[in-house]
Amino acid sequence: MNKLKVVGIGFGLLVITVFVVWEVSKKIKQGQVVKSNRISNPAALSYVPIGNNEFKKIPDFLFLNQDSLYISNDDFKNKVYIAEFFFTSCPTICPVMNQNMRKVEDRFGHLPDFGIASFTIDPDTDSPSTLKKYSQDYGVWSPNWHFLTGPKDSIYSLANRGFNIYAAVNPQVAGGFEHQGYFALIDKQGYIRSRLNPQTANPIVYYSGINLQEVDHLIEDIAVLLNE
Repeated sequence: MNKLKVVGIGFGLLVITVFVVWEVSKKIKQGQVVKSNRISNPAALSYVPIGNNEFKKIPDFLFLNQDSLYISNDDFKNKVYIAEFFFTSCPTICPVMNQNMRKVEDRFGHLPDFGIASFTIDPDTDSPSTLKKYSQDYGVWSPNWHFLTGPKDSIYSLANRGFNIYAAVNPQVAGGFEHQGYFALIDKQGYIRSRLNPQTANPIVYYSGINLQEVDHLIEDIAVLLNE
């Protein structure tokens, strides 16, 4: 390749580069730069279908919170809230779950239309006073984060049938109980909502409470529901 051809190619690339930079600068000045679709235009969140054109809705519940006050699903009416099942003596995933839930509290805990429901699966141990100390140890400050206890049968029915989040007594595992470390996202009408799985186009249903990326997704999706 001769020198004139090399110079010609170099000059052409220079012209193209200058043109691209000029166009981008013009778009920035005019406010035309494309933003991230996921952040600026979040997709509507899905309901969880259960057949017959119906969607998964949380059944009625009534339990005592850490302040020995009765809290029911009516206390979460017209609120977006997160639900989890845990126990205070859990030696494995619960500490991670509630450290991550604190991040959610720090983002939304000041809002009157947001709440958190943490149901213990060890009500024989987790009295209101035990739950109170636990919440204090984690630095919980929002009046809308309720740590709830009550009859064991009612709690396990709510977990396994109401939410379809598995919980069971199992002396063979660490802590004596096994459960899934899921966070459920519930809208202001009491329906479970979630984003779609991009691979299957089906609802993911729950968010892992021990996966930081899924907790970040949950925070994004709470904001979507609060704005509905």
